[in-house]
Amino acid sequence: MKIKTRRYYVYYCLKGALLLARAVPLGVLLFISDHAGRLAFRFLKKYRQTAIDNLDMVFPERKKENAATAEKVFVNFIKNGAEWVKLLSMGPDEVRRMIPEVRGRENLDEVLSGGKGALVMGFHFGNWELLGIGLRVLGYPGSLVARRIYFDRYDSIITGMRARFDAKVIYRDESPKKMLMELRKGNVLGIVPDQDVDSIDGVFVDFFGRPAYTPTAPVKLASAAGTAIVPVFVIRGEDNRHTMVIEKPIRLPERLKDKEEIRSFTQQWSDVLESYVRRYPDQWVWVHKRWKTVPGEKTSA
Repeated sequence: MKIKTRRYYVYYCLKGALLLARAVPLGVLLFISDHAGRLAFRFLKKYRQTAIDNLDMVFPERKKENAATAEKVFVNFIKNGAEWVKLLSMGPDEVRRMIPEVRGRENLDEVLSGGKGALVMGFHFGNWELLGIGLRVLGYPGSLVARRIYFDRYDSIITGMRARFDAKVIYRDESPKKMLMELRKGNVLGIVPDQDVDSIDGVFVDFFGRPAYTPTAPVKLASAAGTAIVPVFVIRGEDNRHTMVIEKPIRLPERLKDKEEIRSFTQQWSDVLESYVRRYPDQWVWVHKRWKTVPGEKTSA
């Protein structure tokens, strides 16, 4: 009961904060977020240590720099929140100004020209919430696959923001048939699969030289629909404006032979993500325990 009551208190505090923040210019919010992110890094010891430990494991040669990189991760995360708040009152033109440059759009257009949709793969990188909304503003119809928040009032805030831009949501616990239908309409299906979720089917792939349990759903869905996977990144610049980069598609056969072929294609998109995280290490969510599941504890599927 206490947890349920606390949720309502947090919800009403959040609603009040959102109302106040919407009245503040985005530039001011981002300035405040810079300092708030540094404070969060200082006081959220558990998440700070997870981020530093992950960075030290992946970049042992940069140990002197990893704490500063981890701090920037917190700053980026808080800035994402500030931009998310402003999206509640923004229009399409304002979103376009937030993402003034889009590279590789021809890669997505080429896949969509086949009439079988495109599985757009986003990541917890840069400002990932801008990905689905940005594509919708660019004129690409489709849906996002998202995790359901099991408290309706929280969920309504997030879905309400997405609904402003007609970014439809398919929940991860809904039938895969619903996701396939979106692709078969020739639309975009956005999915963010770069975390360790041991409750869903996955395989172990190499990620920064270590086995990482990784969802197989993107490869299976794209193959079943007869379309390609298109990795997309939204990169924050020093001026807090964003660049959307649409990578070359990963093409799959319509019938996957076996688990090893599923693993091979999952490795391909993981390699693309790793290449971007190496280039922009402060823009990925190192606070997540990406290598939590280890071989032997989980049978890959």
